[in-house]
Amino acid sequence: MKKLVLPLSLMVPMLVFSQTKKRDTTRTTDIEEVVFQKKVTGSTNDLTTVKISAKDAQNVASVSGGIEAIIKTLPYVNSNTELSSQYMVRGGNYDENLIYINDIEIYRPFLIRNSQQEGLSIINPDMVSTVNFSAGGFEPRYGDKMSSALNIYYREPEKFELSGEASLIGGRLTTGLASKNNKLTALFSGRYRNTNLVLNTLNEDTDFNPTYYDFQTYLNYHFSDKFTMSFIGYYSKNEYDMIPKERSVDFGSLQKPINLSVFYNGKENDQYKNMMGTFSMNYKPSDKWRFTLDSFSYQNREKEYYTIASSYILQTFDPITGNPITSYDVGGQIEHARNDLFVRTYGTQFRTRFSPNINTDIEVGFKFEKENLRDLTNEYKLVDSSGYSIPHPVDDPRFPNASDLDLFYSIQGNNHIEPTRLSAYAQYSQKFYWGSSKVFVNAGARVAHWSFNDETIFSPRAQFAIKPEWDTDMLFRISGGIYYQAPFYKEIKDLNGNFNPNIKSQRSIQAILANDYEFEFEDRPFKLTTELYYKKMDHLIPYYMDNVRIRYSGKNNATGYAYGIDTRLFGEFVPGIDSWLSASYARTYENIDGRGDIPRSTDQRFRFSMFYQDYMPKFPSMRVNLTLTYAMGLPNGAPVFTDPYQYQKTLPSYKRVDIGLSKVFIDRKDNKKTYGFWGNFEELILGVQVFNAFNINNTVANQWITDANTSLMYPVPVRLTGRFFNVKLEFKIK
Repeated sequence: MKKLVLPLSLMVPMLVFSQTKKRDTTRTTDIEEVVFQKKVTGSTNDLTTVKISAKDAQNVASVSGGIEAIIKTLPYVNSNTELSSQYMVRGGNYDENLIYINDIEIYRPFLIRNSQQEGLSIINPDMVSTVNFSAGGFEPRYGDKMSSALNIYYREPEKFELSGEASLIGGRLTTGLASKNNKLTALFSGRYRNTNLVLNTLNEDTDFNPTYYDFQTYLNYHFSDKFTMSFIGYYSKNEYDMIPKERSVDFGSLQKPINLSVFYNGKENDQYKNMMGTFSMNYKPSDKWRFTLDSFSYQNREKEYYTIASSYILQTFDPITGNPITSYDVGGQIEHARNDLFVRTYGTQFRTRFSPNINTDIEVGFKFEKENLRDLTNEYKLVDSSGYSIPHPVDDPRFPNASDLDLFYSIQGNNHIEPTRLSAYAQYSQKFYWGSSKVFVNAGARVAHWSFNDETIFSPRAQFAIKPEWDTDMLFRISGGIYYQAPFYKEIKDLNGNFNPNIKSQRSIQAILANDYEFEFEDRPFKLTTELYYKKMDHLIPYYMDNVRIRYSGKNNATGYAYGIDTRLFGEFVPGIDSWLSASYARTYENIDGRGDIPRSTDQRFRFSMFYQDYMPKFPSMRVNLTLTYAMGLPNGAPVFTDPYQYQKTLPSYKRVDIGLSKVFIDRKDNKKTYGFWGNFEELILGVQVFNAFNINNTVANQWITDANTSLMYPVPVRLTGRFFNVKLEFKIK
């Protein structure tokens, strides 16, 4: 028996490979076995998956917190706001990413328009055991979206545990329980967050009261080694209250400096309530068969209420003297919304995996979903400049005009649908030798049908990897297929507020070529990953992006393409601790109604990020982690209801550094004894986080101000948060 343990580059499949060779000269049989990696919870056949440490995700210094904060340091992921857990992948927008918990798809709130409204991500880092992330070319068992797939697996406690955190912006408390025979395990966690102190670093006079909290539970009962039942429960409530007063913004250029002073009256009150429950049964009669039956229900209740009147003074200055120029514009606007959304999705899915031998996996799955969407939209905007509502016919302002008062836009909608969605997939995974090279293949397809638009989509997908028998440790991968963006609430709603039953799925034909190169430097392991990709897209639905809100046009009248290169250097820059550098260059374009290619609102261009961890060699209890991001500015796109070909304003580059400093007082892993009361603690850590360490005024979007005198629309930058110091205390008791 000969065993060979492959390096990290082939651990992605997490499977076992074997080959039998017969000698002609004897009757004996030699069996050669190659071990990729032992199967564990969250193992996957997906060659495009990147495995992320849950511990690193807990350590990262981030305002939004959560698993998504560390995902944003990967080369193919982009986000231009620190207040949101949402992200964009390889030219896609926020809505094009799949999120799973224990292989069950979950949903985010839909009406959120500003990143400070978002609150807590549904993913609780304290409960996570495994994080798998694919930036494209993922396997058929994942659903129908065009950009990425994030699959989170929750952990089972082995004994009693209690952990928590308290900081200036919130806290959390998690407890785990396990029976003596470990048949019953339970994990409970609650979180609270209030970002009022962080939002006060914005350069404006506004009263904020954002409160977010949630509660989650994960229960498991092992009837035997073959049969297990589990339950996940989730409830969250995010409330965002805002009373704006005034703000002043300087923008323009050195030759034409401009100041905007805005005075407000009114308030905004938003509420987002989410509930989810999943019940799963897992049956494994043998090493060859595995059956899983999941039932799930998700409910989302959202209210977006605001009425805000504002008046502004737009003033220019002499670039030499700095004195104000008397010719200035005054105006105002009223923004009003009473939007209510109710979303309920429930259904069941069945999955089975058959492994006839340790080299082969065959997986099949079916899914049924029933959806209930109730949408009430009442939203308008009135813009006034120099006494005239905009839009307004051009006439002589010296003479009165009795024309009608026109709203800048008005959206009215009363929609209710209860469609059904069916989907199924099948995939085949095989490992074998090709000469002396080791090969892995994963191929299959999925099919889906939605009753609302009576559309059926077919999505073939494939992955191939080869590891030549070279002295240099190299792995080559190619993946791709046809990926659809199945429409849901946002895509089917047009600019008038109505659901469009004729909308179709957006489509992306993807090809990804990748290389993993592993090496050692000063006896420390490193891995350099390089990926090239191209996407050809059609049936696209153009959209307007404002902050993190996406408003679709409701028409499949565009085509597009995206291409880029991503690189990531991962390894132990400091012995025993993982860090990485990421760099990428990406472009994405669209062509609306055949008018020519223009950059999409997610056109990333160059981006560089770093996640670095360190400690003091003589004082290893003093630790630091640093997150650095530089990203070229995104095209802000056009204001809603305007021609995107006339507005191609690019935001400034996004630059940010967050630093986390910590002092470890107790850590049982260092084998130091503690006595008395402190002997109950597994960990005790005091940390200081510096958000936006260099106090850079980043821009998340533009607010468009119209000048009636010149008919020009000025893009006024909407700034993000400034420097903030957060103090937190973490503990763990076992």
